[in-house]
Amino acid sequence: MSLTYDLYWSFRSPYSYFVTGRLVELEREYDVSCNVRVVYPIAVRTPEFFERNDPLWRSYFMIDVFRSAQFLGLPFRWARPDPVQMGVDGKYPKEQPYIHRLSHLGVAATERGKGLAFLDEVSKLIWGGGTDDWTAGDQLAQAAGRAGLDLAELDAAVAADPDRYRQTIEQSQEAQRLGGHYGVPLMVFNGEPFFGQDRFDQFKWRLQAAGLKPRSAA
Repeated sequence: MSLTYDLYWSFRSPYSYFVTGRLVELEREYDVSCNVRVVYPIAVRTPEFFERNDPLWRSYFMIDVFRSAQFLGLPFRWARPDPVQMGVDGKYPKEQPYIHRLSHLGVAATERGKGLAFLDEVSKLIWGGGTDDWTAGDQLAQAAGRAGLDLAELDAAVAADPDRYRQTIEQSQEAQRLGGHYGVPLMVFNGEPFFGQDRFDQFKWRLQAAGLKPRSAA
């Protein structure tokens, strides 16, 4: 029997990018499927989160995020532009065209059975450092195409019923907390949460204990 798990994931999270390639490879090699549940980032859901943090939170984060990419052997540069826009006052405005579009596209891709592939291709575009502006030209359309999707069709689907996509994400955010954490990436298997890209090995270990089998033997 194929194993399944929930993946709570954000387009603004470099750590989500860091783990996605391993999740793609896991699904390719083993009889396991990922139920993608895109969520809005903390900066959108709870913008005051960063105002309340100790200043050391940010300084440590900026060390760790580059170190983690280097350790994993992944290309990385802070997204240009940032998927979440910050105002000149240092606060996050309510209107966020990039992250809302990306998140809703992620839901649409998931509904078409290609959610994980879409997350993988788009996160590499945003965070992989291969472009000075991931919004320029047809780069996003090409990334969607590599995932087996048509960007124009996804955009049209979202535009036809944007409230439904917002509601889907809000439902995922509620389920995320019930799953045991508020952060991303979060893998939840059999009710057990694994928060962070550095929990991938423990997550796979738990799958193996539950009978994870290679696809060739499934």
